[in-house]
Amino acid sequence: QVQLVESGGGSVQPGGSLRLSCAASGSIFRTSTMGWYRRAPGKQRELVASITSASSTNYADSVKGRFTISRDDAKSTVYLQMSSLKPEDTAVYYCNLDPGRPRRTYWGSGTQVTVSS
Repeated sequence: QVQLVESGGGSVQPGGSLRLSCAASGSIFRTSTMGWYRRAPGKQRELVASITSASSTNYADSVKGRFTISRDDAKSTVYLQMSSLKPEDTAVYYCNLDPGRPRRTYWGSGTQVTVSS
């Protein structure tokens, strides 16, 4: 029903910037909450940022002031602009779509972000 495809990952130096994109198929994007999660090596998956259909945003404390989540409903795409990147940001980043109802969510397959000198 819904397919999510992430892009924009790569390797950057500390202090650098990167923008992730997640394109969604289907017609439910406009009324769904979108989120970016990440999983670092040896750690649990965590919520990085989310944005509702009304463009209300939420961020993890560790990325506030550095990351910005946004959405383009015309393109059914959510973005994560990352700046002042740190080695601790190294992880696989996953896109998530939550329609509210029915009670299931959709996941992308992830994109690797590596921050190192």
